[in-house]
Amino acid sequence: MRPRTGLRPYLATALLARLAGEGMAVAVVMLAVHRTGSAAQGAFVLTAWMAPHVLAAPLTGALAERVRSPRLFHLGALGGMAAGIAALAVLVGRAPAPVVLAVAALGGSCGPVATGGLSSLVARLVPEGAGRDRAYALDAATYNAVSVAGPAVVSTVAALASPGPAVALLGVSAAGAAVLATALPYGRRPGAASDGAAPAPTTLRADLAAGLAAVWRVRELRAITAGTCLAFVGIGGLATTSVLLADGRGRPDSGGVLMTALAAGALAGSLAAAGPLRSFPARRLVPVCLTGTGLALAGAAAAPSFAATVALYAAAGVFEGPLLGATLRIRAAHAPDRLRAQVFTLGAGLKISAAACGAALAGLVAALPPPLLLLGIAALQLAAALLHHLVRRTPRP
Repeated sequence: MRPRTGLRPYLATALLARLAGEGMAVAVVMLAVHRTGSAAQGAFVLTAWMAPHVLAAPLTGALAERVRSPRLFHLGALGGMAAGIAALAVLVGRAPAPVVLAVAALGGSCGPVATGGLSSLVARLVPEGAGRDRAYALDAATYNAVSVAGPAVVSTVAALASPGPAVALLGVSAAGAAVLATALPYGRRPGAASDGAAPAPTTLRADLAAGLAAVWRVRELRAITAGTCLAFVGIGGLATTSVLLADGRGRPDSGGVLMTALAAGALAGSLAAAGPLRSFPARRLVPVCLTGTGLALAGAAAAPSFAATVALYAAAGVFEGPLLGATLRIRAAHAPDRLRAQVFTLGAGLKISAAACGAALAGLVAALPPPLLLLGIAALQLAAALLHHLVRRTPRP
């Protein structure tokens, strides 16, 4: 990819921002245990960090399209995320719980910029065509890369020093992303005329309504949102199920091994989507990925050995990896130009909500046999593939 597209600095920005977000899921719990002897405060802090991500997603997308200076917007949002992480590195286990939770909520409200907000920029940085498809595959690969690297970096730093410096390092990572974001070539505002004229003024409320309407009325957007949200109800419960499955097969401390295998497979799949699969139509790739993930997880539920289970988890990841890239390509191709950031952030927020519901559901049914739980998750992937197909065939509401 030619350097002038801005893809390379964008990928560096995305990696640093998402590394910080992914690492927080492990780091704050470790820090709470280190300072208080209990993981409870860490769990509450993590909840406060994630909840605003879902609630703020539509507003973040609308603001991103309205601001006059996208550089300042991304600098402020990613800088706010960095400041929140740095403050938590100092406050967790030391300050009153309401203060810590409030800081976590403020920092977490900047989270949508690191996910869907940054992904929406790819269409402004890379011209339409095969190059943009490859760019979205590489963007998806950053999510998979940090899912492997984030916990590893946090665990390594915590082992060498303590969880406090590990959290602080995540703040430095987010701050680096904020600085790099100021150097991106943002180009003209979405919806602007070719002569650079500003789009017709609209209200923030109207923009929010338009973003929601676009996701509902545009068939491809409606199909990918419905399919991936149903799939993520299952994915949200996969971590809990994997721990239970490993324990049931005589490997009580190996749930993380299964999730690492899934993440490594997903990274390999994303990189394949950036190479030989980049010309494969995204609308056809989605059901293939969902079906492959479901079949691999179903096989893992019935695997005769733990080694076979690990291999099938990796195979599930290989199918899951290209799904995000295909999702990003569909959103970019079918979102109205002026509403692209809203479509991206709203889609990411809905998936996080679905995953949170799945995690809660897994906790409620955790007494069931782990292979049965994994079969349920696999069935949701297959149902998601069917739902995506049916919604794509349904006329516009």
